Amino acid sequence: MTEPLARRLLAEGLGSAMLFAAVIGSGIIAEPLAGGNVAVALLANSVATGAMLFVLITILGPISGAHLNPAVSLVMALRGELEWRDAAPYALTQLLCGIAGAWLTHLMFDVPVLQVSTHLRAGPGQWTGEAVATFGLVLTILGTARQRPSSVPAAVALYIVAAYWFTSSTSFANPAITVARSLTDSFSGIAPRDVPMFVLFQLAGALLGAAAARLLLPGSHERRIESSL
Repeated sequence: MTEPLARRLLAEGLGSAMLFAAVIGSGIIAEPLAGGNVAVALLANSVATGAMLFVLITILGPISGAHLNPAVSLVMALRGELEWRDAAPYALTQLLCGIAGAWLTHLMFDVPVLQVSTHLRAGPGQWTGEAVATFGLVLTILGTARQRPSSVPAAVALYIVAAYWFTSSTSFANPAITVARSLTDSFSGIAPRDVPMFVLFQLAGALLGAAAARLLLPGSHERRIESSL
């Protein structure tokens, strides 16, 4: 990265706040408008999230990489595309600004700012869903960045919209947003006690996705490390 760390963290913070607000806010507004139809609410939630991802990655990608996700930042550090000393500030910024985005969303919709989710999401099926969702996300990012860099915003956005529907967990695929969603008792929430296993399987899926990319795209990892030296 050539941008100063402060500018990159500002991009990651603003992006995380806006992305998390889109996820939570679209869930809040979709649930009553859907009239109890969960499929319609999920469709609205997924489309809004994908659209926001496309915009944020297009705008912020050239500044910070638009990780907006500690699992992605971890993978980039492992690949030498992000300095290890910057990985923790990235993750902390994503988490804290994402939580601020959740609280701002509550304020917009005139609901209590401080909440705790009661939405239970647990069990091997949902944990596996999180591993699959994050595996696919990382593979999408790395594969598209190698094969067609200009298509990364669209590819990531489309993948997440699809993963909302084909994974059992509706694709959180992000440790920071998982924590933030435990602080909203709305359509997109997750009970705090279910967060640790989601995060564990997200990290496992991210590492598997990075390993798969290295096997599928031999040489990309080494060339990127050399170019950063």
